[in-house]
Amino acid sequence: MANKEFSFKLLKTKGKMRAGTMTTPHGVVQTPIFMPVGTVGSVKALDSADVKNTQAHIILGNTYHLYLRPGMQTMQEMGGLHAFMQWDKPILTDSGGFQVLSLGDAIAHKQDGSSQKSGPSVKISDDGVEFRSHLDGSKHTFTPEKSIQIQREIGSDIMMAFDEALPDSKPHEYAVDSLAKTNRWATACYEYWEKHDRRSVYGTYQSLFGIIQGGLFEDLRREAVEHIVSLDFDGVALGGETVGYDLDGTRRVMEWIEPLMPKEKPRYAMGMGMNPIDLVDGVKMGFDMFDCVAPARLARNGSLYVGSLEIENGEPVFQSEFKNGRMSIGAAAYTTDSGLIQEGCDCETCKAGYTRGYLRHLYKTKELSYFRLATQHNLRFMIRLTEQLRSYILEQ
Repeated sequence: MANKEFSFKLLKTKGKMRAGTMTTPHGVVQTPIFMPVGTVGSVKALDSADVKNTQAHIILGNTYHLYLRPGMQTMQEMGGLHAFMQWDKPILTDSGGFQVLSLGDAIAHKQDGSSQKSGPSVKISDDGVEFRSHLDGSKHTFTPEKSIQIQREIGSDIMMAFDEALPDSKPHEYAVDSLAKTNRWATACYEYWEKHDRRSVYGTYQSLFGIIQGGLFEDLRREAVEHIVSLDFDGVALGGETVGYDLDGTRRVMEWIEPLMPKEKPRYAMGMGMNPIDLVDGVKMGFDMFDCVAPARLARNGSLYVGSLEIENGEPVFQSEFKNGRMSIGAAAYTTDSGLIQEGCDCETCKAGYTRGYLRHLYKTKELSYFRLATQHNLRFMIRLTEQLRSYILEQ
């Protein structure tokens, strides 16, 4: 079903690398792109104006967290997430599938303010997942249809199908059943999306991406691609515990599935983008969209990205004097360092002239302004890296 409100145009390829343009109701996203994560309707330590200054094209919101707080009644009364957080660019929401499992060991809160483990709190059935809130221990259930409905009420530009985020440790037998469930849920999400004319409760067009699961099993990953591609999703995503954390495993999975994925649709590597090299590898493997909480989290914990994209033997390579491209700003060596985090960096922090020595002082004294300045740098660094990769593909 073609529509004029969402489109993806592949502009140029070089090997597996791709440069494209994705059009949504809230603006155009140039790919490849790194997407900052705004879990509860904000990118931690930044306001929406700060995020725009990182030159982010699109950000993420989290279905699980927004469902619990502020809740969907508040969300609808405020006109959806775009209006609520004063962000007029595209938003992607995940389905909540990862969070209902990863936060499954819920804490049951007592009336006296104390808390205790509530015991096993996640029940996965063919219909969905019953779980306890990590906030107050209350019981909730997510089905494929409910996940899409919540995302309709959030009003994102891109929704994700509800899936079971399969841990790598699970045996093949379990993975077979899990994938069958995820594929059924993908179909249910698709049908619910179609039933509501692919639109949010606010009347705007919403894209839906299917998610490829299957763990570290090649046969299951291939089966997953076949099912997801059989449905008319607007985009295809790669999910699973491995992606973004086990780079060797991520590369293997990408090699298995990349030839099977449609070239005319955007490809999203979920959770990939902890380190700069991850983005370079992901683009080389043929993916377009990346996100990770790590750049902002690492910034808050004193790790700042330093390095550059170089071309060696006709291939883009990330180079840095620091392991994983991260300098530790808390190190004593930076106490009187009058240099910028990185010379030539166009982030707001470096452009303003804040020195390593000053940032170290803010970090060591736990000054709140440090979190903002550091986060601005790391996010702009990752977004600029995707811009440079895009330029390389287009210019070559």
